[in-house]
Amino acid sequence: MDLRQEILELIAQNKEVRTRELVKKYKISRQYVSRILQQLVKRGDVVKLGSVRYAYYVSPKHAQKLKLKISKRFTNRNVKEHEVLDKIEKETPLISSLKENLRSIFNYSFLEMLNNAIEHSESENVELSIEENKDLIFHIDDLGIGIFKNIMKKRGLKTELEAVQDLLKGKTTTQPQAHSGEGIFFTSKIADIFILESYGYKLTIDNLLKDIFLEELKPAKKGTRVTFKISSKSQKHLNDIFKKYQTDPTEHAFDKTEIQIRLYTLGTIHVSRSQARRVLTGLEKFKTIILDFDRVPNIGQAFADEIFRVFKNKHSEIECKPINMNEAVQFMVERVGK
Repeated sequence: MDLRQEILELIAQNKEVRTRELVKKYKISRQYVSRILQQLVKRGDVVKLGSVRYAYYVSPKHAQKLKLKISKRFTNRNVKEHEVLDKIEKETPLISSLKENLRSIFNYSFLEMLNNAIEHSESENVELSIEENKDLIFHIDDLGIGIFKNIMKKRGLKTELEAVQDLLKGKTTTQPQAHSGEGIFFTSKIADIFILESYGYKLTIDNLLKDIFLEELKPAKKGTRVTFKISSKSQKHLNDIFKKYQTDPTEHAFDKTEIQIRLYTLGTIHVSRSQARRVLTGLEKFKTIILDFDRVPNIGQAFADEIFRVFKNKHSEIECKPINMNEAVQFMVERVGK
């Protein structure tokens, strides 16, 4: 019988095979076995699962059954996020069988969000789930102090809205000595949909609609729940997101951010100087600031003056770029600019 056919029958009987098992059974070289397995994978007769060290081969039908959903709960004590991911990869093909671009996106986003839960939440336990079908989705739940409350406390803010505003700027962290504050920023940008729920507030960043929503929830979610969702057919690449927020791509520095001005209007038409200062808080860390005036009907002269004259004079090295302005907003910006 042809060796290829024997391997297929062996997979049908045992559901999976590994290279070392075939080498031992047929007493042939590892290189020869690997070459045959690669041919079977290329023809679509078998599917390779697992990482390089833990690779194994199954039928396409069995691979589909395995790729459903996994859930885990662990005690948050002396645990590292990469160890959690390593264990998941050993137990399921769900992650290792992702396309290369999706796997890099998942690895970055999942590890960043899991690290937040482990190091910032002060929760005794952390729960997570991952599933992949039409979309790749993961949830991370903790019962800790809550992301918005934590930012409010550590940064001396008054409301959850102010915490959200800071969070969306990037480089926001409650542990500046140990963290850059980039994880949530980039994870929220690469996802199709990114959600944070915590103690009665739900922040949704919908990159498909290019919109941001903040709503109050009842009953309130104790701790923090992170939801990440991206299409399984997504062509996004992680490096493209990093480059988008670099003033000079050759420097590989996260020094560019984008601010949604409408999040600071608080339902009013004219925006005050104090609100402008709230917009500008922490932005001196960036070289380029994109100010998005989408759906902002008007702004006050004081607001425009604070950003486009006062801040500009104090930080001449920083470039502020207004976009999506209607005629009224553009008039006020140009007026103070003159």
